[in-house]
Amino acid sequence: MTDMGNDARTVLTLDAGGTNLVFSAMRGGDEVVAPLTLPSRADALDACLGQIMEGFSRVREACPAPPVAISFAFPGPADYPNGIIGKLGNLPAFCEGNVPLGPMLEDRFSLPVFINNDGDLFAYGEAMAGFLPWVNERLAEVGSPRRYSNLFGATLGTGFGGGIVSEGRLLRGDNSLAGEIWLFRDKLHPAGNIEEGVGIRALRQSYAERTGLAFDATPEPRELFEIATGERPGPREAAVGAFHAMAESAGDALASAATLIDGLVVIGGGLSGAAPVFLARLVAEMNGRFETGSGPIARLAQRAFNLEDPTELETFCRGDAREVTVPGSGRKIIYDPLQRIGVGLSRLGTSRATSVGAYTFALSALDRKS
Repeated sequence: MTDMGNDARTVLTLDAGGTNLVFSAMRGGDEVVAPLTLPSRADALDACLGQIMEGFSRVREACPAPPVAISFAFPGPADYPNGIIGKLGNLPAFCEGNVPLGPMLEDRFSLPVFINNDGDLFAYGEAMAGFLPWVNERLAEVGSPRRYSNLFGATLGTGFGGGIVSEGRLLRGDNSLAGEIWLFRDKLHPAGNIEEGVGIRALRQSYAERTGLAFDATPEPRELFEIATGERPGPREAAVGAFHAMAESAGDALASAATLIDGLVVIGGGLSGAAPVFLARLVAEMNGRFETGSGPIARLAQRAFNLEDPTELETFCRGDAREVTVPGSGRKIIYDPLQRIGVGLSRLGTSRATSVGAYTFALSALDRKS
């Protein structure tokens, strides 16, 4: 695994949005160039590509050392390994698809180019330098033999994104579509996908239904959080109910994801700031039960712990370690039979985790090629 903090290589980065393109450069996990913001010119392909070329050119000139790669997140669908962008809804310039953005940048800058989905890079950043090492450090502090190496990263914001990291490797899938949690079925609205129940629009719609307000009259998530916590006047029960409905849908989806990867779950995105209202409910949903003909069974084979709760964090770290004797030799070994996963919040912040993910992905890819 790359030691990011001591790596002297410089990588050019980009945060691509529908309104602005923000360029920078990283070395040792830190920005070494002041971010440069240019309008995305998302309405015209040639203009948008020109802005991308201009931004990387200006940032490269400002770098204290020659960069070794370009690495950034870009919306999908895309053939990420080959750098070809498909038809994008939030960047109309790419509405026709089939744009070889990676090869174009490689030709222009004579550098390897790595493009990934933002949810994937968020997960990778948290796995390499955020939530996953933070959890392992807490386990080491109490002398636990348990360590984690698998993680699902979920972003709750405009939509519901995801990414998977296993044993230090980002799982992109054969079609660059691994971790697309937004296409899970919504538990509360089974005819629809989970993004109809999780995200900013879903939260506001749920609140509108509980209060009788028109959707356009519903408060933004920050205000809903303040109503839910009593910091702002308003129908508190409706605000809490909206967050809990979102938590129930998200918790069910994340339980399915955890069943497949058997690892930690880290949550980021704009709605993660409201975690004090919904995170406990989300974890409780993951620890819920199925009703079957032979009786209830646990939703998960493991137990999910809310690692933002100090008591649950302590129990999670302590585990159930005990000595067992090896038959025939009398040798004793440490064994912890408590099957558990931890759920918590981004330790880097969503934007920085994505940048760190882009940076470390490029370094790891270069190391594998060398």
